[in-house]
Amino acid sequence: MRAHVEEKIAYRTCPICEACCGLEIRMQGDQVAGIRGHAADVFSAGYVCPKGAAVKDLHEDPDRLRTPLIKRDGKFVEASWDEAFAEIERRLLPIIAAHGRDAIGLVIGNPVVHKMGLLLYFPRLAKALGSKNFFSASTLDQMPKQLSAGLMFGHWLTIPVPDIDRSDFLLMLGANPAVSNGSLWTVPDFRGRAKAMRARGGRLIVVDPRRNETAAMADQHVAIRPGADVFFLAALVHTLFEEKLVMLGRLAPHVAGVEAVREVVAPFAPEQVAARCGIDAATIRELARSLANAERGAVYGRLGTCTQEYGTLVNWLIDVANVLAGHLDEPGGAMFPKAAAFQANTMGRPGQGRGIATGRHRSRVSNAPEVFGEFPIGCLAEEIDIAGEGQVRALITIAGNPVLSAPNGARLSAALDQLDFMLSLDIYLNETSRHADVILPGTSPLEEAHYDVAFPQLAHRNYARYSKPVVPATQPAEWEILLRLTAILAGGGAKADIGALDDEFVAEDVGRMAGPQAPAVLKAVEALRGPDRLLDLALRGGPYGDMFGMKPGGLNLAKLAATPEGIDLGALEPLIPEVLRTPSGKIELAPDMLIADMARAAADLARPVPDLVIVGRRQVRSNNSWTHNLPILAKGPYRCTVEVHPRDAARHGLKHGGRARIVNANRAIEAQVEITEAMLPGVISLPHGWGHDLPGTRLSVASKRPGANLNALFDESLRDPLSGNAVLSGVPVEISAAG
Repeated sequence: MRAHVEEKIAYRTCPICEACCGLEIRMQGDQVAGIRGHAADVFSAGYVCPKGAAVKDLHEDPDRLRTPLIKRDGKFVEASWDEAFAEIERRLLPIIAAHGRDAIGLVIGNPVVHKMGLLLYFPRLAKALGSKNFFSASTLDQMPKQLSAGLMFGHWLTIPVPDIDRSDFLLMLGANPAVSNGSLWTVPDFRGRAKAMRARGGRLIVVDPRRNETAAMADQHVAIRPGADVFFLAALVHTLFEEKLVMLGRLAPHVAGVEAVREVVAPFAPEQVAARCGIDAATIRELARSLANAERGAVYGRLGTCTQEYGTLVNWLIDVANVLAGHLDEPGGAMFPKAAAFQANTMGRPGQGRGIATGRHRSRVSNAPEVFGEFPIGCLAEEIDIAGEGQVRALITIAGNPVLSAPNGARLSAALDQLDFMLSLDIYLNETSRHADVILPGTSPLEEAHYDVAFPQLAHRNYARYSKPVVPATQPAEWEILLRLTAILAGGGAKADIGALDDEFVAEDVGRMAGPQAPAVLKAVEALRGPDRLLDLALRGGPYGDMFGMKPGGLNLAKLAATPEGIDLGALEPLIPEVLRTPSGKIELAPDMLIADMARAAADLARPVPDLVIVGRRQVRSNNSWTHNLPILAKGPYRCTVEVHPRDAARHGLKHGGRARIVNANRAIEAQVEITEAMLPGVISLPHGWGHDLPGTRLSVASKRPGANLNALFDESLRDPLSGNAVLSGVPVEISAAG
């Protein structure tokens, strides 16, 4: 007879995508009995997508690593934590001694941003390592937006987002929030909010080569040729000037460079770009007028605008259009969130700053400029497999799978086998970590406390929410793992007192920020350790904080922890000039780097349109490669299909449900065909993150339906020259029926 196990309810922020939905988790002992949306959550109000329920599968996944692994004679064997750290120290330090710190490369992946401990303690590891060879998933995703925002507003994360709950006009490019629930825009239940906007008379217009799920529910879908966004937006801005629709309003004293923008878009009249865009001039002009005449409107662009050869220009022109149409920093327009903690533009002197700098150093082989402290991840393979002074000889990867996510993974995979040593911190033995000499397992998200460090800085409404651990920890916390590695790299050894090291780091941080008040500040948080201590410091010193007792009603960790539904901090409010950190104290509408690059676009305007190009796509039951091993997301129809327009299917001899061979230069993949009117003729689409058929992994669910790796088609040297972002969209390919 089974003993009765008391049921309890725990609350948790979903750790899988950017929507940050609040979850209500029904627990029986340490077992997850069920998950649903938390109805009382102040931010997501009970909304949840299938990824929320998949947290149970993630926590219970038998393939998830729970013990360190060390490779012996080509095979992984289980090891103790002490053995693993000793092996890391034994193997890594001699490489640094012989070849210098730049001989160690560092890669972080997308899941890092969903883990408070990883995100807050990774910088300590990077500083202790001191290598210039830092790479991340940012140059596969959002670096163009970060660069353009930094140049215009003075900080990499000063990114405006649509204030959808008060908007009546949204123009979207390269985005599918009906599936993603926002990206660089945290907006749970986008569908519900978009329907409410339309019900009050608003309009949603989607510009995309695919009639995606968002376009299907929009008022208008405008099909654009991939890679032509820069021409479309330049023509939109051209029209605002030509038809005297520019309305700076109250921002006029805070904007520099309007005339330079007018001059640089002069060659891009709608009639000049129509053929290249595949959009007639009348439509471009009508969209410009609608944007300008909307009382509360915004332009928003996402992944598709970043993963193309003019990614930085496209994201710059999006914000230029918002400024010129009078919609930046206005209710219902594109606004700046004010997060409760960790947001750089809420710290220091408001309204002016140092701005950003790029190119402070360059990569060894391709001479690619550093952007936001990192090199393009497309440079990683060449930094390993091309010999010479400064060659990367060892690699540390943290929650990343670049063999699948980066272009030309075959070359990268071969390069990883040439390393003298590789360390991975990961929850899976996947396509990348299989190359490691040591794998340290990450934790289940239910084992650690959580606060979203990054996403409140991108949220459609200001809020704060903290999640306590749901189940007891079964291993060292991820922040403790990073501190142990930091101690090794700093010369303290694998057996260093990481508690004392953490105290030392915090004392240094507080000393810089609080000056003579540092002892009192440290005293106020002395009962806390790790990420909780850093969070309490950030909350109490933040824009809503209690200022360590000086504002008794203000925010602190204790107050937030006692409120599992979160605390609503209100609608977005106008923040210019407060958020600006440019040296001029103005919005720099015409940064020199971007104005100069427009010449490249102008010269390219007459380039012939390729016969066939490929683009990626998002799916609601997928969020990069690491979610493909979760049964609740993997079940259902086969989803790694290449979508093809009927006209293209007919001319290339393709059949629905059949196999297609897709080729780019000497790279080829095969995928199942899905014929659909949703595609623009001349464009095919395949989701990314698949390709789970490589040997040496432990992904029992994903390997049953491996899919095709879209990114294996792409040239790792093809990237936006300003941001270093990989070009993963609009790439010419050939397609034929597979034998």
